[in-house]
Amino acid sequence: EVQLVESGGGIVQSGGSLRLSCVASGITFAAYEMSWVREAPGKEPEWVSSINTYDDTSYADFVKGRFTISRDNGKNALHLQMESLKPEDTARYYCARGGRAWVIGRRSYWGQGTQVTVSS
Repeated sequence: EVQLVESGGGIVQSGGSLRLSCVASGITFAAYEMSWVREAPGKEPEWVSSINTYDDTSYADFVKGRFTISRDNGKNALHLQMESLKPEDTARYYCARGGRAWVIGRRSYWGQGTQVTVSS
């Protein structure tokens, strides 16, 4: 059974930082491109960032320069370092197995998520 377990969310003031983590089990983690997706109440899910098996990274324009995705294949872990957080970053953040085009709309490839709330 594939499991993706996120952690690291919380409540932070505008301008603050958080580091999200995701630990994967039941898959050969190193063989997969991995992504972060977020969903705010009443809004469609948004792709945030992806990292492929070569450690090439990509970011949505609205987080570029503020968020950094990374992976540790030895620990089956995916991370998202979030800096200069804004209230509009408030959402539930999901770790997802696959790249940008694959994970949007495919909730079965997401974890359970971790809530990030940024206060103004």
